[in-house]
Amino acid sequence: MSYDDLIYAKEDHIATITLNRPERMNALTMKTHSELAQALEEAKNDDEVRVLILTGTGRGFCSGDDVGEIMIAGGGLAADARAIRLARLEHGMDPGGGGALLHLNKPTIAAVNGAAVGYGCELTLMCDMRIASEKARFGEVYLRVGLMPEQGMLLLPRMVGLGKAYELLLTGDIIDAAEAERIGMVNKVVPHDQLMTAAGELATKIAKNPPLTIRLTKEAVRKGLALPLELFLSYSGQASQFLTETEDHKEGARAFAEKREPVFKGK
Repeated sequence: MSYDDLIYAKEDHIATITLNRPERMNALTMKTHSELAQALEEAKNDDEVRVLILTGTGRGFCSGDDVGEIMIAGGGLAADARAIRLARLEHGMDPGGGGALLHLNKPTIAAVNGAAVGYGCELTLMCDMRIASEKARFGEVYLRVGLMPEQGMLLLPRMVGLGKAYELLLTGDIIDAAEAERIGMVNKVVPHDQLMTAAGELATKIAKNPPLTIRLTKEAVRKGLALPLELFLSYSGQASQFLTETEDHKEGARAFAEKREPVFKGK
């Protein structure tokens, strides 16, 4: 599938989606929202893909929705804001208050190359892990325009604690990469020219593991955040039993005994 506003690439079981509107700091138009949803669906349905990296071109990761384009195209921000929400719902970007990244069946890494504000910040939070360039900036700036974030209210308190989440959500402050790492918002900060190398190394390390185990482990973590203990233990027990019967488990056990690297096939 071809895209205009983003670049989709796949290599060694890793899919990379690169937002590609550098002249607008990768702000999202209606078209970009649609293409991003399609690219996520492509990665979701591709059994060769085991890990996804999301990044941006130029100076910004994503500066949120392209308000200028929205107002010109829709004749008014309020009307088009409703249209964007409808588009996200229709394309799976915002089902039930979440996003397609939250529901993706494979681990996701945000490689944050620059400013990630507004919905751009939300995109980084919806990824499972975040590697930040030293030039990255993060901000839940919705309050400045009389709005509130969608996923940030759910995800930020889990990452940085309730007090810090309140501070970021209620001030609209923009923080740098070092502060984001200090409060636990990102996994790691690296020199700008090493960003994609670091993200790729993490993705490769994950992708070398058994694909079914990766997917079920991610699902178990997500379920554990919401399920009562009894239901979680039931789910994790069934998942573990399923994995003991897979070919990848048998291959992993053989490889361990034979002191060699395993070759996992997702079966």
